[in-house]
Amino acid sequence: MIGTSSGMAALSLLLVVGNAPTENWPQFRGPSSDGVVVGEKVPVDWDAEKNVLWKFDVPGEGWSCPVIWGDKVFITAAIPESKPTEQAAAPRERRERAEGKGRRPEGDAKGRRGPPDGKGGERAKGRGGRGRSRRGGGYGGPDLTQTKYRWEIYCLDANTGKLLWKEVAREGKPPLPRHQTNTYATETPVTDGERVIAYFGMTGLYAYDVDGKPLWKKDLGNYQMRAGWGTASSPVLHDGNVFLQIDNEEQSFLIALDAKTGEEIWRVSRDEPSQYSSPIIWENSKGTELVTGGQFCRSYDPATGKLLWQLDMQKGRSSATPLAHGDRLYVGTEHRNRGGSDDGGGFLFAVNAGAKGDITPSGGATNSKDIAWVCDRSGIQMASPVICDGRIYLFERRSGLVSCIDEKTGEVLFRKRVPKAAAFWSSPWTHDGKVFALDDSGTTHVIEPGDDLTIVDTNPIDEQFWSTPAFAGGKLYLRGANFLYCIGNEGGK
Repeated sequence: MIGTSSGMAALSLLLVVGNAPTENWPQFRGPSSDGVVVGEKVPVDWDAEKNVLWKFDVPGEGWSCPVIWGDKVFITAAIPESKPTEQAAAPRERRERAEGKGRRPEGDAKGRRGPPDGKGGERAKGRGGRGRSRRGGGYGGPDLTQTKYRWEIYCLDANTGKLLWKEVAREGKPPLPRHQTNTYATETPVTDGERVIAYFGMTGLYAYDVDGKPLWKKDLGNYQMRAGWGTASSPVLHDGNVFLQIDNEEQSFLIALDAKTGEEIWRVSRDEPSQYSSPIIWENSKGTELVTGGQFCRSYDPATGKLLWQLDMQKGRSSATPLAHGDRLYVGTEHRNRGGSDDGGGFLFAVNAGAKGDITPSGGATNSKDIAWVCDRSGIQMASPVICDGRIYLFERRSGLVSCIDEKTGEVLFRKRVPKAAAFWSSPWTHDGKVFALDDSGTTHVIEPGDDLTIVDTNPIDEQFWSTPAFAGGKLYLRGANFLYCIGNEGGK
């Protein structure tokens, strides 16, 4: 830690979802985008058969997470006409890629079209130096832009796993390449119980009612992403609007659309290269904010798009999603050296509610009125952080490492390797006073909160997992490379 706390701001606003049972899971990481599961107990012990109520064979590829409303589960996938992907690669190959082995992509960004309605404004020049040409494969992969795909959305019965309906949102060739471990259906959809809205990166935004009737679709343009890695940022819903963070190598922007009609409410430009984190809504005692990660963390008024404050996070990029907890926001970046591999992480910042303007600490300061503390070499990697019992847990994609940081002070309590763990790409969750972390090989590690690492259980499923789980009605939903599992306390073989 390189700073000290000025004291935890008093929490005067209790979020409604803080005590209400988790009956719906409308978006990535749940109602508050924080991975907190409350209410009826969900299973804490499972494997590929034990406590599995049903499983659904998901066609094609996708790392998007399921979302649930009532008795309906929604999930997306991208289905290639042929089988060019290596999504379900051998464990050794996956581990080597997770550890940063392999060549570094090169190339230059090129200009590309905007949305067909011409509302995107003048197209900025490509940033150059980090992009890959539009033709050819992404990082270490085949040329998927010449493969025909179907982008589909599925609705399942939450009680039985029966397919209720499916819709083809789009058919055609992908406009951009992707990393060989990414997919063309990595973004998680959102639902408000009346409609489900699926975002497939640069291939568009599609809205359906919960019975599968198409409502509207929106082409937001497609733009070069860094090194042909593809996209990952999921939308978020608030007050009847859907928000998307579209950071790229050409013209980054944040946009708000009417969830009922798809009409654009506002759009603001962003001075950011390619980023992969998702925006969140932060409801605190000072107001409601729309927060985005990036090289800068920025907060906006969700009603107007007005910039409220910004924080220069000084190095790296944002792949994980910021974490809000009461009157504190925790945000950071991962840092990569010139060879593309990790150097131990960037900074992790604790931001107090009520910030205004540029809140970047100046003159070497490590805290201020708006910044409670800064922790160096503890930046967030791919898995978003989670808080349990006053401790922040950060899971790394390399070597199964976990860091535990005191929420109030920023002190690093420990940084240790989880025994026998693979890389962590899926974001962790908390339930019943414990932390759960699902690794790449399909094992969920159950951690007892404390000032040292204590593993109390492991739950294995022999499948590759990058998707973050969803929860509703006392059930756990796990999406692997091949199946969507529904796990409940009454499950059996």
